[in-house]
Amino acid sequence: MTTGMPVIEVKGLTKRYRDVVAVDDVSFTIEKNTIYGLLGRNGAGKTTVMSILTAQNFATSGDVRVFGMNPYENAKVLSRLCFVRESQKYPDDALAKHAFATARLFFPNWDQDFADQLIEDFQLPAKTRIKKMSRGQLSAVGVIIGLAARAEVTFFDEPYLGLDAVARQIFYDRLLEDYTEHPRTVILSSHLIDEVSNLIERVLVIDRGRIIMDEATDSVRDRAANIVGDASAVDAFVAGRQVIHRERLGNVASVTVLGALSLADRERLDAAGLDVAPVSLQQLIVRTTTAHGQDAGEAASTLDEGALR
Repeated sequence: MTTGMPVIEVKGLTKRYRDVVAVDDVSFTIEKNTIYGLLGRNGAGKTTVMSILTAQNFATSGDVRVFGMNPYENAKVLSRLCFVRESQKYPDDALAKHAFATARLFFPNWDQDFADQLIEDFQLPAKTRIKKMSRGQLSAVGVIIGLAARAEVTFFDEPYLGLDAVARQIFYDRLLEDYTEHPRTVILSSHLIDEVSNLIERVLVIDRGRIIMDEATDSVRDRAANIVGDASAVDAFVAGRQVIHRERLGNVASVTVLGALSLADRERLDAAGLDVAPVSLQQLIVRTTTAHGQDAGEAASTLDEGALR
C-alpha cells in the first residue's frame, strides 16, 4: 500500500553514549501507509532509532523530521504517533481498563469497539492489576493499545514477545485486517522474521548502528538463492559471484549467492546437476548481517538465527 509519500525523513542520524556509537550516520525515509520491518540483532540500534523518532531520546547529531516537523516537545507530531514497547511502564494500581481509558483520551483515532474486540480475542482479564499480569497478558495490553489507537504512525518495538504462538498469530491477523481497512504507517521491530515476513512491505536492516538493507520485501526475496550439489560444480558456478554463506558436508556444498538468476544461469545449473533452493527472508538477513560483520573485520562464525533481534 506504499504511496511514495514520506512521513519520516532521517538524515545523518548519529547517537553516541560516551565511547559507544549506537547509531552511526543513518539516513532513510519512512513512507506513508506502509508496513516496515525494522530488523537487526540485539544492540544493533533499533530501539535507539525508534526512541529518537518518537522524541523519547535525543540524537547526538543529524536531522529527524516527522510529518515535516521536529518531533521534540511537539504535540502536533506526538499526538499522531504511537510507540509500543515490551518494557512499557504503568502505575502500580492500574487495571488494563485504566490504560485503555488513558489511550482513548490521547489518541484521536482510538476505536473502542475494536479495543473491546481485541480484549476478547486475547482473553485479557479485566479485573487483574497490570503489575500482577503475566508477561503474555502485559504484552497483550500494549498490542491492543497499538492496534486500537490507529495512530498515523505506530511503532511496535517487540512488545509481542511475551505472547504465545496462537496470540502472536492473532496479533498478525488483526494488524493486517485492520491495516487493510484503515491504512497507516507501521514500523514493526522483530527477531521472528519468518513470522512477520508476510506482513512487512519494506525491510530496514540495521547492523552495528548502520542501515545495511533498505528494500521492498518482494525485491529482497528475489535477490539471493542457495545453490546445492557437488562441491566442485557449485564452486565453478559461483565463481565471480557475491557469496554470503557457504556450507559443506563431504562432497556436497550449499552456497548462498546474491543476485537474481537468469534463464541462462538456470539452464547451466540444470546441465551441471545442481539444485536451486529459495532463501527465506530470515536466512537472507542472518547471512547478510553475518557477512557484514566479517567485512568489518570480525572473525567468521556461525550465527544462530534465533539470536537475530
